[in-house]
Amino acid sequence: MEDSSSQENSPVGTSPPSVSPAKNREEPEVIKLWKENQATKLEEKDHLEEQAKIELKAQAKKELEDWYQLHAEQASESAEKEFQSTNNEIQPGTEWERVAKMCDFNPKTCRNTKDISRLRSVILQLKQGGNPTTSAPSI
Repeated sequence: MEDSSSQENSPVGTSPPSVSPAKNREEPEVIKLWKENQATKLEEKDHLEEQAKIELKAQAKKELEDWYQLHAEQASESAEKEFQSTNNEIQPGTEWERVAKMCDFNPKTCRNTKDISRLRSVILQLKQGGNPTTSAPSI
């Protein structure tokens, strides 16, 4: 009974000397060699992974630059074609329609600018063919 009470009164984290594992026991040579081989294999894999990562980043950067260049070329070509097609189609009475196409009247895109509602209404009236001075009340 005294033996169990001495174990209960011993500090936490310590065990009686008879139960402690043998830490002095060395690992067999085969296990040491295996651990060393595993460590070298893991280092080699880490090195190869880093190289692959660097190559992938370089390839992705090149592809992204190529895509941006292609996108810019296509955008400029399409804008130029659209501009050329609108220049060739100048017909009397479509001037205000062309002006309305060139102006950005979306209120969400121009938050920091002044109120352009009056300008918008005048251009839309001109586009529809009406004269804004005749519809506006005289002062």
